[in-house]
Amino acid sequence: MEKRWEIKEQPNTEVVKDLRESLNISEVLAILLAQRGITNFAQAKSYFNPSLDELHDPFLMKGMCDAVSRIKNAIDDEENILIFGDYDVDGTTAVTLFYEFLTSIYSKVFFYIPDRNNEGYGISQQSIEFAVQNNISLVIALDCGIKAHEEIKYAQSKGIDYIICDHHLPDRSVPKAYAVLDPKQKGCRYPYKDLSGCGVGFKLVQAYTEKFNLPKENLLPLLDLVAVSIAADIVPITGENRVLAYAGLKRLNSDPRLAFQQLIPTNIKNNVNISNVVFSIAPKINAAGRIKHGSEAVRFMLSTDEEDCRKYLNDINSLNNERKTLDLDMTHDALFQLDQINTKEKYSTIVYDASWNKGVIGIVASRLVDLYYKPTIVCTKNNEGEIVGSARSIQEFDIHSAIEKNKDLLTQFGGHMAAAGLAMKEENFEEFKIRFDQTVKEMSNGKHFTPSILIDKEISFNDMTRSFLESVMRMAPFGPDNMNPVFISKDLLATDFRLVGKEHARLYVHQRDTRITFPAIGFKLGKFGPKLEKGQSFDMVYTIGMNYWQGKGTWQLNIKDIRFND
Repeated sequence: MEKRWEIKEQPNTEVVKDLRESLNISEVLAILLAQRGITNFAQAKSYFNPSLDELHDPFLMKGMCDAVSRIKNAIDDEENILIFGDYDVDGTTAVTLFYEFLTSIYSKVFFYIPDRNNEGYGISQQSIEFAVQNNISLVIALDCGIKAHEEIKYAQSKGIDYIICDHHLPDRSVPKAYAVLDPKQKGCRYPYKDLSGCGVGFKLVQAYTEKFNLPKENLLPLLDLVAVSIAADIVPITGENRVLAYAGLKRLNSDPRLAFQQLIPTNIKNNVNISNVVFSIAPKINAAGRIKHGSEAVRFMLSTDEEDCRKYLNDINSLNNERKTLDLDMTHDALFQLDQINTKEKYSTIVYDASWNKGVIGIVASRLVDLYYKPTIVCTKNNEGEIVGSARSIQEFDIHSAIEKNKDLLTQFGGHMAAAGLAMKEENFEEFKIRFDQTVKEMSNGKHFTPSILIDKEISFNDMTRSFLESVMRMAPFGPDNMNPVFISKDLLATDFRLVGKEHARLYVHQRDTRITFPAIGFKLGKFGPKLEKGQSFDMVYTIGMNYWQGKGTWQLNIKDIRFND
């Protein structure tokens, strides 16, 4: 699918001038900083050197005092405490983090991850029964619970208190739990709203540590978990998330927990970035919850025994391979379904098969978004006979809002702008398909979506000095709202083109009016090979990165798109 190229609006020239002079940097780098909201020396200093000292006071979060005092009372009274969390990476890292912290100061602690197929998302009836059977009187629910009104009410009738630590959008009211921690809830004056679920759990640990004068150094081993959750849950890499991701990556590259040591590919040890977490670490952690059970991932991340850790890793690798096979088969089936209809007339993509694995439908939805560039929902049937779906969106569309407009057809839904989950009675499915597509049409003003690449700046290869390249890399960690800068350079030629695998391109690129050459790689851009080999000039959109081989890094341009000059 052809992509639109859009160059960002250039920032105020006075701001750029001030940044150039105060930081003694190039105009291009000053523009990149200004585009990211950095307008003065102090902001730039914080941006390039994020510090844990910049973390906000955790007691600014609504409900924090109550949560901390309830945990302290539970410990003093020797109550049984249950750590509960979702089965995805954010949930399992959150449970690992809080269980590891709490068991370092107290022994009567359990953890519980719901079964994706038999219990589904969030606080389940089965988990409450587990708490009753094990005489648990306090449950700390992580990365879920913000919509569990009835479940919390039922648990309270059984004498169980809940502390909810969530980051999802709440309903108009929140459950009547003992304490609710969610920066997005009404009346919460916490300054940063975009923490991951694990991040909210970390703030509770931070608060408890500060309140009872525990060593702050005890927080450091938990930071690798927070960084993995931030990367996997695709939350903005701004503000406090940037500080936590920066510190967490530092931990991953210097002293990661045993599980992460085994997950990090050899060629990037000590050089792990957010992208590596997303593509190398997170999928394997996720595989346990998708195919078998999320508790396997928690045990793996908690493990301090090398032999045990290796066994968990072997199991997780097997589950991940099974996940890959299911992913390919289900994507093939979904594409076959879509071939039978006129997708061009549709504003959304919805597919359903009762036999599909519930743990993989989210991945398939993401693949269909890449192919069709439309808000997408992939559905299957759960054990209760309901149709459940995993929704993924495109950059400019709020899929949670579109689903909410049709909530009268649903039994359950939740999520955020980019991704959501839902459930409905089977008899409502056909009507939901029609109404959801109409909703997308109305919200997009009847226009079909076209993928676009937002470009920060046109530059010449002469601009790419070593100092400039190093400064761009210091803008990391990259992710939502702090993306790796995207550049365009024109009138380029390629040499030494070769195909990697079936569809990837590896080549060297130089600009006609310079003598500078860079190695480059283009994923799924092998189709351009014939024209590149003929020596046809082209314009190229790309990001700057490092390619590591045997511990050594070399500069590399990561191609996003090419247009030939006919």
